[in-house]
Amino acid sequence: MPSNKIDEGLYLRTFDFIRDAVLPQYRERVAEYLVQYESVLLGKPEPDRELARDTANQLRGYLRGLNTTRVLGMADLEELDRRLTETWL
Repeated sequence: MPSNKIDEGLYLRTFDFIRDAVLPQYRERVAEYLVQYESVLLGKPEPDRELARDTANQLRGYLRGLNTTRVLGMADLEELDRRLTETWL
């Protein structure tokens, strides 16, 4: 979980990376869903470890779905999966 401003910036960049990886015509719709994940993973107070892990896994599944429907590229999916795993799992 973010423990200082530098770490928090890194975590926020993960969500920015997701938004940038989505095809432009789908960004607005995807952004609506990302707010839900962000509110848990970046929320104050920080979520407990189990909730963070469960939410990160749900987000990984959502991103896989975006990849399957060609809204997100495979290379982006692999990088995002790595980031989510290293950060919240």
